[in-house]
Amino acid sequence: MKFGEKWLRQWVNPKVEIRELSEALTMSGLEVEAVEPIGDGLDSVFVGEVLTAEPHPNADRLRICTVDVGADEPLAIVCGAANVRAGLRVAVATVGAVLPGNFKIKQANIRGLASSGMICSSSELALADTSEGILELPHDAPVGLPFANYLTLPDNIVDVSLTPNRGDCLSIQGMAREVSAIFDTPLAPVEIQESSSEIDDVLPIVLQAPSRCPRYTGRVIRGINANAITPLWMTECLRRSGIRSIHPIVDIANYVMLELGQPMHAFDLKTLSGGIFVRESKIDEQVTLLDEQKITLDVPTLVIADERQGLAMAGIMGCASSAVSDQTTDIFLESAFFMPETISQSIRHYTIQSDSSHRFERGVDPDLTVVAMHRATQLILAIAGGKVGPVIDVRDEQYFPTRQVIQLRKNRIKRILGIALDEHVVEHILSHRLNMHVQKNEEGWQVTVPSYRFDLKLEVDLIEELARIHGYHQIPKHQMMASLTMAPSPEGQLTEKRLRDLLVDRGYYESINYSFVQPELSKLLSPECVAIPLSNPISADLSVMRTSLWPGLIQAARFNLHRQQTRLKLFEIGVCFLKEGNVLAQPTLLAGIALGSVSDEQWASPKRFVDFFDVKADVEAFLALTGNLEAFTFSAGTHPALHPGRSSDIQKKGRIIGHIGALHPQLQQQLDLQTTPYLFEIIFSELRDAMLPKYEAPSKYPSIRRDLAFIVEKKLPYQKIRDIIRASAGNTLKNLQLFDVYEGEGIHEGQKSVALGVTFQSNSRTLTDKEIDQAISNIITTLNQEVKAILRE
Repeated sequence: MKFGEKWLRQWVNPKVEIRELSEALTMSGLEVEAVEPIGDGLDSVFVGEVLTAEPHPNADRLRICTVDVGADEPLAIVCGAANVRAGLRVAVATVGAVLPGNFKIKQANIRGLASSGMICSSSELALADTSEGILELPHDAPVGLPFANYLTLPDNIVDVSLTPNRGDCLSIQGMAREVSAIFDTPLAPVEIQESSSEIDDVLPIVLQAPSRCPRYTGRVIRGINANAITPLWMTECLRRSGIRSIHPIVDIANYVMLELGQPMHAFDLKTLSGGIFVRESKIDEQVTLLDEQKITLDVPTLVIADERQGLAMAGIMGCASSAVSDQTTDIFLESAFFMPETISQSIRHYTIQSDSSHRFERGVDPDLTVVAMHRATQLILAIAGGKVGPVIDVRDEQYFPTRQVIQLRKNRIKRILGIALDEHVVEHILSHRLNMHVQKNEEGWQVTVPSYRFDLKLEVDLIEELARIHGYHQIPKHQMMASLTMAPSPEGQLTEKRLRDLLVDRGYYESINYSFVQPELSKLLSPECVAIPLSNPISADLSVMRTSLWPGLIQAARFNLHRQQTRLKLFEIGVCFLKEGNVLAQPTLLAGIALGSVSDEQWASPKRFVDFFDVKADVEAFLALTGNLEAFTFSAGTHPALHPGRSSDIQKKGRIIGHIGALHPQLQQQLDLQTTPYLFEIIFSELRDAMLPKYEAPSKYPSIRRDLAFIVEKKLPYQKIRDIIRASAGNTLKNLQLFDVYEGEGIHEGQKSVALGVTFQSNSRTLTDKEIDQAISNIITTLNQEVKAILRE
């Protein structure tokens, strides 16, 4: 919310400077982001009248002007603006003036003629970013008056950042109420005169969607002066609030919106057919908005319409077909109350935002429509004239908001704030300073909230208001005391911190991503899962809840790759959302992504890219933290998002608990990834239980190693060979090591040779050759029987 300080002080004028005022607003929860001074350095700029404007004898585009600025003699000024002419009231910078930008005005000689000053444009006075020609002032501008006085300059533009719950402060009236409450200073609201009807013209108004628009107010005004000009004081108020002047009627509607907080809209009466219908849109109804944007209303959307067509997207923007123009003489003026959720849904679905929708989605006072109508009428008659019809006010009592009534307990105030406030202080703040109706009872007070305060619904909301207005600085500080107990940390539970530390030690960076993701990406990476859609997403790209951590990690990787970070290792621990029948499961998963080179570029070893076994080693590292790595096995991958030949399922006791592998080549191409990423994901709860370490004395007896080489089928996984050997070798098997895999000369096609080191050792005795030979024989026989493995000689 931007506004001029002097406009605010017309409503409320506390005896403080702008700095103290800004600090007080910020401390009350209305953060002042910036205070921008304007109009400084205009001390020697005056309102002048161009008496004559003759062509310059030595230049075709220059004119010699005589300008009256209220001095003893008119000034001779050479001006090159195309719109300079006799009789024009202008802003004149006299010799010695220093304009914004440290532009000094000096006595000059232009093409042989003296020039004693400068006729200024808006941009030269820092009133606009750009301008065409000199600034034209109204014909009644007092000649000789300091220009700063004429425009109530200097001023400060105050920019306040409001939280979404304080829509009541999106106006001068709302800000003035806050300042009045903070400083306990009386308000001086603008005097609004109700205009009596001069004509009987009315339009029937039908509320066909009262649950979305329970109140609609309108009025017909005929005979408006099409040549009327918005007065400079109004255009300045709009400009200082960040709104440009468009048309007198539009400017008045915007001014009332800024002044009172009620968005309004004017329709050209001659474009309307029949009455006004506040209804939901028809299927795929099309509208063309004021900004020439064509919209297809593909979901039920609240519109303002006549008998023929839609006239406006309710609370957002009017349509071009019914807009006022320079030829408009008759208008229908509207002022309505729309339910905030209705406008919020529309602007998010169509991604359209306007000053009106910004206010309606936060909540506009439902009691303000008629007051705003009278204020707008008052301004229209004063600026553009015309004859007014009666006010048409239609409301549906069933859906019309009722004022919130809240019970405030006295003892609750002390419990929440830590201090006890006197009863008269509470009543003074609530009733006198915050304009609430307060009725005392046994427990405390029954408080009726003003219609414009949508944010006050609970008892704690009232207590917060008491703290704000009483002043946070007046709440004394207390040393907090609490008894601390150490949380149990059982050794048999693997913590998230330990896993994070291990992955960081292995070169990973933790990534924290949104829980909602792009629906297309979610479907690509988890086609077997149905993502849960959000009813009110912040954007179309973040509209479903994640079923996997991979979409966020891949997006993070792409973001980094586009910024020349070619070596990446990221991990995340987070909750996913899976719908299993009517139950919503929220498992915590651990996932990671790795791509690029294994190490930074160096001279000692050639460049090598991350492969399946690099990532598998990382996974086995955190699986080993459970103290029971043997409980986890890897089998041929089945996940549709992974490469079928370079992926594995991670199993525990026969159950799939995770996946690991390279991204499927088709997905890699669709996602425009030049380097193959390797991914892993595992259910975190399956890692929680860890075996307690148990001391075992090292054997004092010698170990015996035998090396064996087998020819097996090429597709046979090592996991299968390992399981057979462990089951058949007996309890003296100490270690099993795969140290070579060979395919090539001497090995038939479709086969491979695997070489293993088998180590035996007993804790109670020295093993004999006979025992070792028997164990080796069992291994050879069992492997031959189960997987047709042949011992190489």
